[in-house]
Amino acid sequence: MGTGDQDCEGIMRAAQDELNRRGGARRGGRRRVLAAGILAAALALTSACTHSGGGKPSSWQGGGEGESAPKAAATITEPTADAKDVPASTGITFTTKDAQDTTFELKDSAGKVVEGELAADGKSWLPTGALEYAQTYTAAVTATGDDGKPAKATSTFTTMAKPDKQIRVSSFLGDNQVVGVGMPLIVKFSRAVPEDYRDDVQRRMTVTSSPAQEGIWHWVSPTEIRYRPKEFWKANSTVSYRIQAGGLPMGDGWYGRADLTVDVKIGPSLVMTVDNRTKRMTVTRDGRVVKTILVSLGKKTTPSSSGTMVVIEKLRKTVFDTMAELGPEEGYRTQIDFAQRLTWGGEFIHAAPWSEGQQGRVNVSHGCVNVSMADGSWLFANTRVGDPITVKGTERKLQNGNGWTDWNMSWDDYVKGSALPYDPDAASGAEATPTDTPSATPTP
Repeated sequence: MGTGDQDCEGIMRAAQDELNRRGGARRGGRRRVLAAGILAAALALTSACTHSGGGKPSSWQGGGEGESAPKAAATITEPTADAKDVPASTGITFTTKDAQDTTFELKDSAGKVVEGELAADGKSWLPTGALEYAQTYTAAVTATGDDGKPAKATSTFTTMAKPDKQIRVSSFLGDNQVVGVGMPLIVKFSRAVPEDYRDDVQRRMTVTSSPAQEGIWHWVSPTEIRYRPKEFWKANSTVSYRIQAGGLPMGDGWYGRADLTVDVKIGPSLVMTVDNRTKRMTVTRDGRVVKTILVSLGKKTTPSSSGTMVVIEKLRKTVFDTMAELGPEEGYRTQIDFAQRLTWGGEFIHAAPWSEGQQGRVNVSHGCVNVSMADGSWLFANTRVGDPITVKGTERKLQNGNGWTDWNMSWDDYVKGSALPYDPDAASGAEATPTDTPSATPTP
């Protein structure tokens, strides 16, 4: 026991002796109060002696061994404490210091844990779905340092009421649809997204594939964004894309209506290549040539487009009618079999029994890829929406935006259409805007 402890014991003994002397002789109420006051003063002195002589840090609590402050630190930066009218799409951002391990938890007002994921950098957290409107949530982040002691920060906030102005987000593809290896993922917004908000929207758009493939989102207009991998999708891949738009601010007081998740499948790698020089189409499946087809392309006055396109839609039977647009002298109304649209401007692959004698030798079409009835039937049975076709050597180049021309631009040019800088490690990229509906003027 140290010197300070001995001094305190002496004080206590003296105080007790005085109490015995005064309290034992007479038992009046005034003397009991006086005796209690002497004891309280002695206890206060004892406490002072103990702290000054024991050498304990200020965080230590009397009566225990105490603990030093944790080495790590944590702070929640957004949403701020007690924030109101927080968007239902909100993520939680925080800072940590000297943390070897970080955990995060968000609970609703009933204490139920909200599902979500920490960002790769460990500095933010995003719920897997939009939060409920007009609800209170409590966020807690815990940082643990190499001393093993956790530091915890909490913040409570309330989400905004459900907004009246909402933007609908839709996908061209439906769940479990099987598409070709050239199929871009197409997402549309019911209202234009201002340029200043597109990066925030894009941060909430994720694509995962098995096997993993590098790719990027590309804005083709204020109301449409597409995604393609750097190379064609790998055959028989599975692809899932998610747009966490529910409650997300999209400018001018508008918010995303709901989240959207779509799962699709990629079929075999069927690729068509047409060479104007030889007037032949080569069809490969998974890299192996499976068929060579004679074709007739557009004549010189109505040439076919050279470039890489994909199949947009398939029509077993249809009618090409240009009478209203071209008039009775140049227009035509023709029944067509096995039609596969390639451009909004009206270029198709289709069966053309009237040109079978010219196929493989002379171009006589109005811009389409003419094939025989037998070959048209075979192609129609084996292709899918999203299968790519490249036409080479014609007098006209394909205009970007005339169809799903995502593969008609270089990867570097595609990347320029992203609202976020390209990061190959984070990727799981002609400014013509395509029309929303097919042209009413197909050309056989």
